[in-house]
Formats: sequence, structure tokens, C-alpha cells
Amino acid sequence: GDFRKKHSFCKQGSCFVNICKCCTDIYFFFNFVNKKEKMLNVTRVVLSSRPGNNGQPVKENFRVEETTTSSELKEGQVLVRTLYLSVDPYMRCRMNDDTGADYLLPWRLEECVDGGGVGVVKASKNPDLSVGTIVTSFNWHWQTYDVMDGSLLQKVDPGMVDGHVSYFLGAVGMPGLTAFFGVREKGHVTAGAQQTMVVSGAAGACGSVAGQIGRLDGCKTVVGICGSDQKCQTLVKELGFTAGINYRNGDVSSALREHCPRGIDIYFDNVGGPISDAVISQMNPGAHVILCGQISQYNKDVPYPPPLSQDTQDALRRNNITRERFIVLNYMEKHAEGLMQLSHWVKTGQIKVLETVVNGIQNMGEAFCSMMTGGNIGKQVVKISD
Repeated sequence: GDFRKKHSFCKQGSCFVNICKCCTDIYFFFNFVNKKEKMLNVTRVVLSSRPGNNGQPVKENFRVEETTTSSELKEGQVLVRTLYLSVDPYMRCRMNDDTGADYLLPWRLEECVDGGGVGVVKASKNPDLSVGTIVTSFNWHWQTYDVMDGSLLQKVDPGMVDGHVSYFLGAVGMPGLTAFFGVREKGHVTAGAQQTMVVSGAAGACGSVAGQIGRLDGCKTVVGICGSDQKCQTLVKELGFTAGINYRNGDVSSALREHCPRGIDIYFDNVGGPISDAVISQMNPGAHVILCGQISQYNKDVPYPPPLSQDTQDALRRNNITRERFIVLNYMEKHAEGLMQLSHWVKTGQIKVLETVVNGIQNMGEAFCSMMTGGNIGKQVVKISD
């Protein structure tokens, strides 16, 4: 106000110095307001404790907290508002000090965790990302707003998913790509060969898409293994699987013999453990195991991939069955092609998308734990904002 006319001063950055004593309080007030205007209130999720290598994760392993972050942008950066966050089985490995996988870094205690996310640019100093652009990243912090390096973000077109931007975390994102390249690169599906495919974890984000791709690529029989009768009905009635097997109800081996009378040619393995042992024991000579995930083993202190029983090792060797570790990141140069194909299938209705959506960042821990125990049908996502 009028003190600027009455008193001389020198401005350095956002602070005034060489101020006369009578105006000190006023200058400090203006400086405080100036700084507050550059700060943004943020809700975030941090890892507050680890479940232990053999422990079951609980929502209390995560803590929701309020904080502030500077909204000042450097060249190349953008401010994003989070729309959806993803929870995925591989994240259980990141809860340990040692993830067991050389391509995964552990989450650090008392720090904000990260994973797949999609959001909208709210402010930008990046010439390639204008305000309003929808972006996604595999390393999105679990928080409501964030300042991010634009070079680490992928620009996406909502038209690819008919406006359902959460699909970029599922069927037209990393899980969909995992299913696509798993089947195409490791499944050896041959149209007209009357092949039988079995998918474990078939009602999850990746398995539900993998089974549909197997059917589209020419498998005669596609059988899904999942954890409830409702999921089995969804696989058959909505996704076009030949049959569904509820592993919690009855003998898996007997059900496989019923639904796969000619044996099994392709196995998309998402779970490992006894279910995979049962499948592999009925695979045909020269068959292929697509080793995608081992969720049944993630709460155990074992290496990845976990060791097999001697009987299963003998079956693989005796029948010349291939079982190779599969990492979707090895196909980065083909991701654009894969996303276009997945988008086409989704938009034309050839692939049906299943989602379980939880609302609110405060429910991230609960959503993660539910996904780990099979509480989801299709992709589990958390909606953070509209």
C-alpha cells in the first residue's frame, strides 16, 4: 500500500530487505501470502509399514496424509490432476525391501508410493503437453496433484477408449499389452489348429483380456480358472470363454479333464502354485506356458519365478513344454502397435472390458488388498477425481 511510497526498499526474490522497522510486519505478511499462493494442497498415500516377506498385506500398511507441494513449474514440467490410479498384483513385491525382480524397485517407507495412473494437465511449461491433455504414466504417485517431468508422461487420446480413460490402466494399457504380447509372442496360437487355452486368474485385468485374445486369434476352447461362480458366469456369458472353473469349489484337475478332453495346448499363467501344477500336468507335448504372474506366491519369501515341484518339472521336461519368463517391457518398440489393436477390439466390441471401480484416494489401501484376495472382477482402479 502507501508504505511503498513512504519507505525505500530492495526486493530480492520474493523477500524484501533493508526495510524500516515500522513496516517489517507488513512485508513479512506479503511475503507469506506470496509463498502460500504457490503452494497446492495435496492428499497422498505413503507406505507406512511392510507386511513382511511372508505376510498378508493390510490396508494399515498404507497411510493417507495431507500435505502441500509447490505448483511452481520448471521448463519441461507439468502440473497434473489425477483422475484414476491402478492397483496391480506386482505391487505386492514392491512392498518388500527386496522385490525379487531386477526390474522392480521397492517402495520406500514413509514415502509416497507409485504405479499406473492417468490424469489431466492443469498447467504446463512443456511445449508438447498443453493444458487439458490426458496423460498416463507407469510411475504415477498416489496423490491428487503432482508436478511431473513431461518427458516421463505418455499423451493419450480419449477417443481410443470412447472416453473411458480408466481403460488406459487396463484393457488398453499395461495389462492389455501384457495379455496381447503374452498370447502373440509366447502362446503360439495357430488358427484352425483346434487348440485349447487355459487362463488362470481369468477374471482379473490381464487374464480376462488374454482369454478373449486367445479366442479371437483362433483357439477352439478357452477355459478360465477363477475364484467364484459369479466370475465363472461372467467369463462365459460376457467374455465368450468356453467354460469357467471355480477353484474354490471342487477339484480343479477333474474340471480340467471335463472341459479340456483333448488336453491343453496353451496356458496363460497368472497365479502359479497348485493350480498351475494341475494345469501343467494335463498339457500336451510341445505345449506352451505363458508365465505372466504368480499372484498366489507373492506373499511368500520365494524368488521369482517361484520354484516348481519335482513332478511339475518332470512334466515340463518329459513333454517338451516351453515355460519362459515373460516381461511386457521387453516389447516397448511394439507397444504403439499393440495399443492400436487393443483399442480397435474394444471400440468394436470384440473385447469386452470389465472394471471394478472404487472411489476416493482414501480407499487406495483397501482397494489394493481387495484385489490381492480376488475381490475385483476385471481391472481394479480407484477414481480420484472427475
